[in-house]
Amino acid sequence: MKDAKVIELEEVAIRFSGDSGDGMQLTGTLFSDASALFGNDISTFPDYPSEIRAPQGTVGGVSGFQVQFGHKQINTPGDYAHVLVAMNPAAVKANSTFMKPGGTIIYDVDSFTEKNLEKAKFTTDDPFAECNLEDFFKIPVPITNLTRESLKEYGLDNKSVLRSKNMFALGLVCWMFGRPLDYIENFIKTKFAKKPIVVETNLKVLHDGYNYGMNMQHMTPQYIVHPAAIEKGIYRNVNGNHATAWGFLAAAEKAGLELFLGSYPITPATDILSALSERKDLGVKTFQAEDEIAGICTAIGAAFAGDLAITNTSGPGFALKSEALGLSVMTELPLVVVNVQRGGPSTGLPTKTEQSDLLQTLYGRNGESPVVVLAASTPSDCFYYAYLSAKIALERMVPVVLLTDGFLGNGSEPWRVPSMDELPSITPRVAKNSEGFNAYARDPETLAREWAFPGMEGFQHRIGGLEKNIQGTVSHDPENHQRNCEIRAEKVERVSNMIPELEVCGDEDGDLLVVGWGGTYGHMISVVREMRKEGKKVSLAHFNFIKPLPKNTKEVFSKFKKIVVCELNLGQFASYLRDKLPEFTYHQVNKVKGLPFTVLELKENFEKLLED
Repeated sequence: MKDAKVIELEEVAIRFSGDSGDGMQLTGTLFSDASALFGNDISTFPDYPSEIRAPQGTVGGVSGFQVQFGHKQINTPGDYAHVLVAMNPAAVKANSTFMKPGGTIIYDVDSFTEKNLEKAKFTTDDPFAECNLEDFFKIPVPITNLTRESLKEYGLDNKSVLRSKNMFALGLVCWMFGRPLDYIENFIKTKFAKKPIVVETNLKVLHDGYNYGMNMQHMTPQYIVHPAAIEKGIYRNVNGNHATAWGFLAAAEKAGLELFLGSYPITPATDILSALSERKDLGVKTFQAEDEIAGICTAIGAAFAGDLAITNTSGPGFALKSEALGLSVMTELPLVVVNVQRGGPSTGLPTKTEQSDLLQTLYGRNGESPVVVLAASTPSDCFYYAYLSAKIALERMVPVVLLTDGFLGNGSEPWRVPSMDELPSITPRVAKNSEGFNAYARDPETLAREWAFPGMEGFQHRIGGLEKNIQGTVSHDPENHQRNCEIRAEKVERVSNMIPELEVCGDEDGDLLVVGWGGTYGHMISVVREMRKEGKKVSLAHFNFIKPLPKNTKEVFSKFKKIVVCELNLGQFASYLRDKLPEFTYHQVNKVKGLPFTVLELKENFEKLLED
């Protein structure tokens, strides 16, 4: 046999796609982890239906996982996939618009039956022609039959055999892209340690898929993507939800406090609860409450008792927590609420990403109820912003809302694990002097009150949702209420003294300033870098601190001819900026399709603005 053709690539995006039961999320995750360990920079995008088990073979039941990996910095999972691994006709139909022209489609030819073509609503027996994919390089592989052949000696029933076909696809793709199998082998051995037959069969199919790739060298070249040049350190592949959980673990250790999470399971935020519930060894207390309201109320109780108190949720749950969040504003207790945003309103799109909870976060409570609002921008920096949210809450005695989203929470990237020495100090405002203690006496600089909790002798005080005077006694005095409302608002504004100034990526003046916040960062920075290479005077200002805004925001905006605000909603941050800084004109790029931006659509919008 002649030597295989080897092609070197800068970066590649692969999309694994099939039925919800085909194991595409696991397949994509294992390939991503293997690529990260190989030394590539990666960015992932899990994309799956909200039904637990959608109808098999239908477009609505397709589950996908896209990963982009390369030997340079990777900020997005890729607009379009270079390679699609399709386990059935529905996967081809669902992903036909997400393929790069001239890309490669590896498909399980055994599943392209008349019945499955019907389920996917194809009207002919040529799905590729119907989807305008004739010019793509197509590799038919009998994955189902080869998996059956691989396991025929094991005496397994058909259902058990077909559970392993994702491993055949994974082995084949690992050969194509030169991924070593040792990490995947170790994962299977550890995951299924109590089921030796599952370990043996999955490893057998994995290697048979890899070997099949070696034997089909005449059909496809092998691709090489060299490791990336990255800063030395200890790395692991991390998704945003796990990074968020670990940020709180680090904050509790730094502050010398126990960590409490009161939570109710909700997609896509549940992994934070799961990750923290595994850390009883670090003294973490997790409480899975009967509902969202109980989740936040137990967290408020834990804050009153002296713990670093957290609650997590998504959009619908955040709405239910609004009254209790107002209670934490009134009591001025340190609380962090994590909202992993998803498509709404109501139940909406539970497994799809969106940024549509911003105005709810800023204003969605009764009365004058200000909270600090932060937003993470990549899966790995969810760690840092979770840590910083805890620091602000504990040092300023104020509730903090951390906004992430489904794209960040489920997406992953390599993360350099920091040492505790690298992280800023956290000094909770624990009361020290009981003589003349007043519950709502304040630090003149920060306006934060002192934190006194049960068991501290001499610090007894009343706390609750009714307005209080400085001693902590219930007060209906009009002047006192006016003064306290102003103080609570000003206390949040003074947090601007402890956050960094807004940074500009690119020149500090120019023709167009691209403005974004939260999880859109990867796509925004990618398009700005691309346009700057083409000589365009475009810069990026990406916000992680929403309320209060960085002190220099006005100064940054004033140096650009045009400002465009890009967000995955219908213009909520743009509306907020018009309220806070009305002297500027804000153009908008908005998307509410349950999908992240693509670099291509952003670039087209920016070029139109520059032409105008």
